[in-house]
Amino acid sequence: MAVVTDPQPPAPTGPAASPDGGRRRVIAMSVWGVAFVVAWLAIGLPTDPAYAFLWIWAATIAWNSSRPWRSHLHFARDWVPVVLLLAVYNLSRGFADNGATPHAYELIVADRVMFGWATGGQVPTVWLQEHLYRPEVHWWDVAVSWVYFSHFVVALAAAAVLWLRNRSRWAAYMRRFGFLCAAGLVTYFLYPAAPPWWAAQNGLLTEVARISTRGWKAFGMHGAGNLLNAGQIASNPVAAMPSLHTAWALFVVLFFLRATRKRWWPLLLAYPLAMTFTLVYSGEHYVIDVLVGWAYVGLTFLVVGLAERWWAAHRARRRPVGVEPAAVADQAGEPAAAAEPARR
Repeated sequence: MAVVTDPQPPAPTGPAASPDGGRRRVIAMSVWGVAFVVAWLAIGLPTDPAYAFLWIWAATIAWNSSRPWRSHLHFARDWVPVVLLLAVYNLSRGFADNGATPHAYELIVADRVMFGWATGGQVPTVWLQEHLYRPEVHWWDVAVSWVYFSHFVVALAAAAVLWLRNRSRWAAYMRRFGFLCAAGLVTYFLYPAAPPWWAAQNGLLTEVARISTRGWKAFGMHGAGNLLNAGQIASNPVAAMPSLHTAWALFVVLFFLRATRKRWWPLLLAYPLAMTFTLVYSGEHYVIDVLVGWAYVGLTFLVVGLAERWWAAHRARRRPVGVEPAAVADQAGEPAAAAEPARR
C-alpha cells in the first residue's frame, strides 16, 4: 500500500551541481571547521541558542555554497521564530520560582525509594560521585563534558539537517520540539524544583560537586566552556523538573528511530542513556527528573500526533473534489516516517 499511496519525492528544482561542487564543499566545510575551532577556543562552545544558530546556519551555507543567497536567506526566515522561541524560553525560566522555595526534599525521597536498595540508601548522584569523582580529571569526566555540551547542539543540528532534506519533516519535528519545550516551561512555573547540587548547598544532601564542565581541563582548554559556564551561573536553579536535557536527547532519537535500520537502534538509544548518566553523575538532575522528562517525550508524540491526524482529517473533509489525500497529508506536515514502513 505504501508504494501506491505515498507521494513521490519532488523532482529537484535547484540549479545543477557544478563539476567542482564536491571540491568546493570540502573547502567550504574545512574553512567552517577551522573557524569553529578558533571561536571555540577563543570564546567558548555555542550553547546560547542565537550563537548556535549562527554556526548551524554557517554550516548549511558552507555545505550548499553553490546555491544562490536567496536559498540561504530562506533558512534564516524559517529559523528566526525558532531562535526567538528558544531565547524566550531561556529567559522565562529565570522567573519560574517567583522567589518561592523550590521543591527538593520529595525528589530526594523519590530517588532514595527507587534506588536506595542498590546505593545504601543514598541518592544516585551522591553514590556515583563517591565512587567516581576524584580531584584529578579522568576520561569519563571528559566524556561527561562532551555529552553535556551535546544537549545544546544535537537537537538544533538534527533540525537543520531535516530542513535541508525535507522541510515537511522539519515542520513536524519543530512542532513536537516546541510542544516539548512549552510543556517543560509550564512545569517549571507550576512545580519549581532544584537539582542535587542546590540541595547539597542548602544542607539537604551531603557534598555534591557540579562537575558537568570539568572535562575540558584534561585538554588544557579552560576557555572551552566559557559560555557554558556563564550560562550555568546565570541559569535558573529551579528548572530541574522535568529534565529537558534527557528529554531532548530521547526526543531526537525517537523521531529518527523508525527511519533508521534496526541494527543501529542500540547505538541511538545509548545517547539518552549517556545523557542520563551525565546529568545524574554531575549533580545536575535526579533520576526522577529524567523519568519525568521521558514521560513528557511520550506525551509530546501522543498529543502532537493526534493533533496532526485531526488536522489531516479536517483538511480531507474540506478537500476539493479531485485532490489526492496524500497531497492533503503533505500540506498538513505529516512526518515522512509515519507513512514509511520501518527499515530493516
